[in-house]
Amino acid sequence: MNDPCIICVAITGSVPQKSDNPAVPITVEEQVESTQEAFEAGASICHAHVRLEDGTPSSDPERFARLKEGVEKHCPGMIIQLSTGGRSGAGRERGGMLSLCPDMASLSVGSNNFPTRVYENPPDLVEWLASEMLRFDIKPEIEAFDLSHIFRAAQMQKAGQLAGTPYVQFVMGVKNAMPADREVFEFYVQTHHRLFGTDAPWCAAGIGANQIVLNDWAISMGGHARTGLEDNMRLNRETLAPSNAALVKRTVEVCEKYNRPVATAAQARAILDIRAA
Repeated sequence: MNDPCIICVAITGSVPQKSDNPAVPITVEEQVESTQEAFEAGASICHAHVRLEDGTPSSDPERFARLKEGVEKHCPGMIIQLSTGGRSGAGRERGGMLSLCPDMASLSVGSNNFPTRVYENPPDLVEWLASEMLRFDIKPEIEAFDLSHIFRAAQMQKAGQLAGTPYVQFVMGVKNAMPADREVFEFYVQTHHRLFGTDAPWCAAGIGANQIVLNDWAISMGGHARTGLEDNMRLNRETLAPSNAALVKRTVEVCEKYNRPVATAAQARAILDIRAA
């Protein structure tokens, strides 16, 4: 197997704080700098949230605009994926930045439990977000926290609510949601192949210590990988990750282990059928 592997770096998220790991980038300037380091280390997608100065999650389109502008300037060609996740806002506020026309945006198509609450993604909101992504020619990344979410993506594709082949990310290891279970993971892959074809690209994300586990599983099975401080702040039990770039470099080593070249930004755009930068 020598197909290029796309590495997505989730740089900040909504939860990690500098008190957890000083390397977590909070301000837009810190995020741009951290993303550039990760890009140079091999990441071709930047999955981005924004924060207020005190670290509070935000859906502020102006902050997203400044982040997008900075990444475009310092990381030429990198795919910019903005988060519409529910920790940063409520209702349609979650999609207020989609008019910025990023290359990609996350799209959670169903609800599930999170560590301390229910992650609510009601059908009417999901369909509205999907319609905005169609309107602005944005490639969704389907966040599959549960098997049913893969089937929901197939239903939405059939109904014309998603353009092209859905790019699905299997998220495993969130407390109270789907654990990182190898048999379940393999069934996810089989189901994705059955619904979308064996050539359809997919990716996987593991939370906490499961990050490197999911990196290994996905890369070994022909998928793509997500890393970054949003999902995991450690290199191991004793060592905090010094940067997003350090986590990207660790993922690059897994690619080398399985003889998979790391996808360039241009290759990632071709694989995902995203317009040229």
